[in-house]
Amino acid sequence: MEQLLEFVGNHLLLSTSFVALLVMFIMAGGSSRHGCNEISPLEAAALTNRENAVLIDTREAGEFADGHIVNALNVPVGEAEKQIEKLEKYKKRPLVLYCRSGHRSGTLCKLLRQAGFEKVYNLRGGIMAWEREKLPITRG
Repeated sequence: MEQLLEFVGNHLLLSTSFVALLVMFIMAGGSSRHGCNEISPLEAAALTNRENAVLIDTREAGEFADGHIVNALNVPVGEAEKQIEKLEKYKKRPLVLYCRSGHRSGTLCKLLRQAGFEKVYNLRGGIMAWEREKLPITRG
């Protein structure tokens, strides 16, 4: 313990950086956001093909119309609490939620987890990451 304190005293910047990074990692929850596991676009596509996952676009209707993942449902975050009942029929299937960049969808992830949905995933990087991987989207 004495050596640790001496090391910290001699290397204050290094020790502070380590503690800050450790706190940031713990707060980020490792690989989850809002209680949902994050998956890459390729993992989401595989989950959709392999386990018939339901894709849920959490953006507003106008954003959804500008372009969305094929066969995705539109459940805007602002209307989520009213539409959870609509999603009950998908409770046993994996759900992949996404928005533009992966942040807004985390809010709905949390609500769905609290409502008893177990297989809820957040698309890391949102539709922007999906498009970067050159995966199909549809407009309209």
